[in-house]
Amino acid sequence: MKFLRNLLAAILGTLIALGIIIMFFVLIAAVAGSSNEEVIKVKDNSVLEIAFNEPLKDYGGKYEFTDIDFKFEEYNGLNNVLLAIDKAATDDKIKGISIRSSFINTGAANTRSIREAIKKFKASGKFVYAYNDIYLQKDYYLASIADSVFLNPTGNLDFRGLSSEVLYLKDLQDNSGIKMEVIRHGKYKSAVEPYLNSSMSDANREQITELLASVWDTYLQDISASRNVSIDQLNTFADELATRTPELAFQNKFVDGLRYMDQYNTLLRNELSITETEKINKINILDYAEYASKKVKSVGTDKIAVIYAQGEIGYGKGNDNYIGQETMFKALKSAREDEKVKAIVMRINSPGGMALTSDIIWREIEITKKVKPVIVSMGNLAASGGYYMAVAGDKIFAEPSTITGSIGVFATIPNVSELAKKWGINAEQVNTNKNSTTYSVFESDNENFKKYAKEGIEDFYQTFLKRVADGRHMSVAEVDSVAQGRVWTGIQAKERGLVDEIGGLEDAINYVAETNGVTDFTVKNYPVYETSLEELFQNFSGLGFMKSKETLLKEELGEEVYNILQKMKTLTNQKGVQARMPFELDIK
Repeated sequence: MKFLRNLLAAILGTLIALGIIIMFFVLIAAVAGSSNEEVIKVKDNSVLEIAFNEPLKDYGGKYEFTDIDFKFEEYNGLNNVLLAIDKAATDDKIKGISIRSSFINTGAANTRSIREAIKKFKASGKFVYAYNDIYLQKDYYLASIADSVFLNPTGNLDFRGLSSEVLYLKDLQDNSGIKMEVIRHGKYKSAVEPYLNSSMSDANREQITELLASVWDTYLQDISASRNVSIDQLNTFADELATRTPELAFQNKFVDGLRYMDQYNTLLRNELSITETEKINKINILDYAEYASKKVKSVGTDKIAVIYAQGEIGYGKGNDNYIGQETMFKALKSAREDEKVKAIVMRINSPGGMALTSDIIWREIEITKKVKPVIVSMGNLAASGGYYMAVAGDKIFAEPSTITGSIGVFATIPNVSELAKKWGINAEQVNTNKNSTTYSVFESDNENFKKYAKEGIEDFYQTFLKRVADGRHMSVAEVDSVAQGRVWTGIQAKERGLVDEIGGLEDAINYVAETNGVTDFTVKNYPVYETSLEELFQNFSGLGFMKSKETLLKEELGEEVYNILQKMKTLTNQKGVQARMPFELDIK
């Protein structure tokens, strides 16, 4: 019996080992084979389809494996999308644009950048149509730039104004015995407010209300201009839910017709001058973005570097999802020392994060701008630590709906002393010195710890104010009056001197080129993200790479529970003082 058990164990172990070996070689083959990727071809008489089936980052990224000789580049960033739309305007094979994006997964600022690019495309005289079964507000905002907008006769168009919901957890903490100790500076630093209050403070309600109103005003102004409907009328329609049925959406001029997909395709065929039996040549925007990016030819020898800092600010190497000082150092140093690079645009899209890292990167930008001009372009977010880095730039550009400011700092530390008391857990410490135990989650009211932590918060807040004051040529008092953790849109920030110009990434690139006498240039994108086969294995679960661990968790737990767990994970991973956006803003 023992022999059979050992035999079965040996067979099972061999099979598992073989599976791992096979998986390894399949991964190697996939990585190596991707270097011979299929060339994307654009057929004559094609329609460029604007549809995004995945979240849209600012920068797809360049990647380099450290353990094998292999490099590759992703072309699914906003930078590639904007380049593609610009290229399509002069591409004889592209006859027009069809906007088919539903549930667009990017921020208001990036959505407006795409909208502005399509607006510029329309000057070519080519058609732009939009069609969908369902338009959420951001989808409709993008679609409204089209020559004509169409909706499924039984579809849905959502137009009701913007809202944001914040969950308050104080009562839950009191009932569970698990709470977060909070140390902060800034009356608007409301990232921690849900742990302290059972309801929203007047200060937080004020800033969220004004923030939503500013973003909504941008939506209304652009939609009003495109659809020839007054802003007052649009607000009335939102209050009355005047698009709640397709017929109402049509009557109130939100759409130009109610059609099924086959009828919309007939419209496209007429524009392309083809028969009903002929196939419409459609190419997705991300495929065309890759095609267009690879077709870009170097113009002259001069380069403008664009360095992308996207994601939360952590500590360490960094990757395409979080900002680390090591990757930023390499990118800034490389651009600084490249003689062909004449100027640098720092593209920041971040809610903030670790204060220490923000300051380290700020210093490296300061060093760089002594050698070459550094202009900052803000994306959807450049808040708190993201804004901290931005003030090192010579000039700051922001989109109207960019969320920025949040000049304030805080720290949160979990405490389970009440829960431990309920469960009969007693933690005892033995120390050599008075402050040897910095903090214990099982003890309450460590006044010494709170005192020293508060000192650290106040010290960094004063540093933050000084960085902004020096960078923006303001007094510390002037900065403090618009700080306190308060969040602003790009338009509001410009009115208060926190940014210089309202404009997108292309505006920042053109500005830095013109002001530095650079006429013929090529954009060089940074950073290069380092990865390895080992990291790939860690990121995937099961046999091979069919499903990532994130996908499996979402399937098992559901999207909402998974998102809550991710927020909890983010909170527990916050180390040290945080220069972070004061709340998670999910605009609906």
